[in-house]
Amino acid sequence: MFFFDPTFIILIPGLILAFVAQIYVQERFSKYSRIPSSLNMTGAQLAKFMLESSGIYDVSVERVPGNLTDHYDPKSKVVRLSDATYNSNSVAALGVVAHEIGHAIQHARKYVPLVIRNGIAPVVSFSSNLSWILFIIGFIFANFALVKIGIFLFSLAVLFSVITLPVEFDASRRAIKLLSSNLMMPKNEISGVKSVLTAAAMTYVASTLMAFLQLLRMLLIAGFLGGNKD
Repeated sequence: MFFFDPTFIILIPGLILAFVAQIYVQERFSKYSRIPSSLNMTGAQLAKFMLESSGIYDVSVERVPGNLTDHYDPKSKVVRLSDATYNSNSVAALGVVAHEIGHAIQHARKYVPLVIRNGIAPVVSFSSNLSWILFIIGFIFANFALVKIGIFLFSLAVLFSVITLPVEFDASRRAIKLLSSNLMMPKNEISGVKSVLTAAAMTYVASTLMAFLQLLRMLLIAGFLGGNKD
């Protein structure tokens, strides 16, 4: 019965937003993937050019399989571009690539929210998995101490999600600035880039909302358990 308790209803807004965000980002990327950029550069070429023009020479660019699996790895200092962006010259691809370069620039400039996020990432990776295990064990055996530890550990994951928002928004801001100011991308193409990156940002907003709702659900269940102890 634990997995079907009424508090699950709390998660519905987050699930809906996450579903809509995924559809929206796929639709935006698909639309602007069909529009070639006048910059006449592939994603890989753009990435290397933007890194060098920003004075960053210790970050490499690699190709990874998949669709929209693009990411910046701060540990290895590698910008990894997906099959959908590496050799593409579309407005959508260049926007995604510029966003990842934005992360590399954040790292090089020691952007504070990114430094904090990278610092707590290993702890969050461990605590987010352990939190629900302790919480469920505590609930089953009516051990309120384990429940509280589980909530605390999950709170770290919520904090990580919150810190991720300014990191992602700032990377997009840097991307748009570089494309418009440094590369003189036309306004109609910049509009397409903004549309794609705004859609991508929705997925992070949805993730943060879901984390908050999960935490609220845990608190409500803990309150029920605590009330039964009195």
